[in-house]
Amino acid sequence: MRTSIMLFTRDLRVRDNPALAAACEAGQVVPVFVFDDAILGGSFAVPNRVRFLLESLADLRESLRGLGGDLVVRRGDPVAEVARLAKDTGADALFLADERSAYGARRLARLRELDLEVSALPGITVVTPGDLTPASGDHYRMFTPYWRAWDAAKWRPVAPTPRRVRLPSGVDPGALPDDLASGASSPERAPGGETAGRARLAAWLGEDAAAYERVRDDLAADRTSRLSPYIKFGCVSPRAIADEAPEAFRRQLAWRDFHHQVAAAFPALPRSDYRSRGQRWGGQQDALSAWQEGMTGIPIVDAGMRQLRAEGYIHNRARLITASFLTRDLGIDWREGLGHYNHWLTDGDIADNAGNWQWVAGTGNSPRPNQTMNVLRQASRFDPRGEYVRKYVPELAAVEGGRVHRPWRLDDARLDYPPPIIELDPPADAK
Repeated sequence: MRTSIMLFTRDLRVRDNPALAAACEAGQVVPVFVFDDAILGGSFAVPNRVRFLLESLADLRESLRGLGGDLVVRRGDPVAEVARLAKDTGADALFLADERSAYGARRLARLRELDLEVSALPGITVVTPGDLTPASGDHYRMFTPYWRAWDAAKWRPVAPTPRRVRLPSGVDPGALPDDLASGASSPERAPGGETAGRARLAAWLGEDAAAYERVRDDLAADRTSRLSPYIKFGCVSPRAIADEAPEAFRRQLAWRDFHHQVAAAFPALPRSDYRSRGQRWGGQQDALSAWQEGMTGIPIVDAGMRQLRAEGYIHNRARLITASFLTRDLGIDWREGLGHYNHWLTDGDIADNAGNWQWVAGTGNSPRPNQTMNVLRQASRFDPRGEYVRKYVPELAAVEGGRVHRPWRLDDARLDYPPPIIELDPPADAK
């Protein structure tokens, strides 16, 4: 009977996992996850994501055991560990998800040098980067034409869940580490794993999905899907979600795929301007620190930044507001914001996070790079009663309604809250 290795990376699930399904169909399979020292030694190794990863792997192990197999755990260089497992088990084939990040591409190239038949199958995105290309180039540079092509594309079929995982005898599964990250994580971080992700998906589909387009920007309602960390780690399949989600949410999945295809074509996206427009970033360190700590004196900004620390998550509208404030109002380099987000976000996806930061900063794929948000107008539109602010900035709990968004009218002498670090133009409807 043929033996294959299934290398899990960012597809930590048993449902709609094309690589796992193909490996199980081929015969015996060694499901393995390698704690990659090259990744754990970099910016990935932050408490929120590492602990979410460990929970996800524990859940994946239970799922595989329920199918008769197990999750083999190793640490080191993934290529060396795969080669060692292949030698020990007699495996002659390798299956894994086709990941097009710069690191994923280098890892796949090295794996193809092994004496194994390597199959890289879709599973990270709905549409694999490179599958859709414009007539004039190697990737789409603007979202709208990409969305039209993405929405019209024929997607791959959802892969069946394996009925059985046949693990070769004598393989030592290895133990999952207790922890791999030092430092504090967010106390209200979402739990990891396919089980938790599917429960979250079912709850959202049953309660809020139908109203997604209407409520997704309502900061206080908090009726977004909250699926982003599960999609980032592949605990739930973006392809399977696309079948059930409303069009407004499918559009968000398309945005994610769009940024992945941009990053595949421009691997420097997290480090360099996609489109340099001669911006000269400045700003003071104390202003950056105030932004990071949620102490800018701009309530809507501080609420978003405090949610980030408390939950390892930030509402999608608050992401735009806080990013715009940092880059457009304070004039601070988008890379500083990206780095801080990456430190706290459980859903910190390199391509999507960098793509969105550059879009807001005017260096990315926005068709209107000079457009600037009025932060206070955003607050009055999307948190009109001030409920979101009062939830995350308790110093302002006693301020009534929408007045909480008008820092120029707050009596700072009566509040344990800092004055604004800069003066902002009030929205036209301010009184």
